Amino acid sequence: MQIFLLSRRSIASGNGIGSAPTVARYKRSRPGNGYAAPPGPVGVFSSEDGARAVRLAREAVARALGAAAPREGPEEFPSAFRERRGVFVTWYSHPERSLRGCIGYPQPVLPLAQGVREAAISAALDDPRFPPVTARELASLVVEVSLLSPFEPLGPRDRPGAVKVGRDGLVVETGEFRGLLLPQVAPEQGWDNEEFLAGTCEKAGLAPGAWRSPKVNVFRFEAEIFRELSPGGEVVRASRVSER
Repeated sequence: MQIFLLSRRSIASGNGIGSAPTVARYKRSRPGNGYAAPPGPVGVFSSEDGARAVRLAREAVARALGAAAPREGPEEFPSAFRERRGVFVTWYSHPERSLRGCIGYPQPVLPLAQGVREAAISAALDDPRFPPVTARELASLVVEVSLLSPFEPLGPRDRPGAVKVGRDGLVVETGEFRGLLLPQVAPEQGWDNEEFLAGTCEKAGLAPGAWRSPKVNVFRFEAEIFRELSPGGEVVRASRVSER
């Protein structure tokens, strides 16, 4: 899938991000490895939390399209939704499951509830590869929410052995070249761990073997993925990646 960096706060589209000097920059915060973890411990989301995130994504787009009434008063969220967390939201046609839009925040720059809302609306209305979703079309789409863990650096000696296909997502960066692929990409493409590293390098605009260089930074992360089985229907945990 083609990936496009969109705008502020490291918002990105597709099943990952890719940037070269000719594309908008992927902003990130330092110190440390360049990626800020959420405050406090990172817990595992329950099925109820995942269903709430998916419903939140659908409701946000329905309201943006005028297909649902505005919510009256502030909505209360559990503590996990108030923590800053990386998140991607993906829309698919149903039942064909063709990509219809995907945008997310790789870095934990927003409270989860706000990040889900913003990513959901941007994925539906602002993904540059597709025309905006209409209120009528929304009823024929399913939504998937990927909740990201903090990024973990992988030293040159850890590559490729520490990369587990089906569990890990990857980030590759050097200078102004940066690329990210979500954990679900490698299984979808039938890649092994070296092919996954190579694909992430290409997403960043680098040569496929660039991950072997000590001058290239590589990070891995995990994701918990929740999706609708039908438009507005039952929500299932598509992947509790740590259990794979």
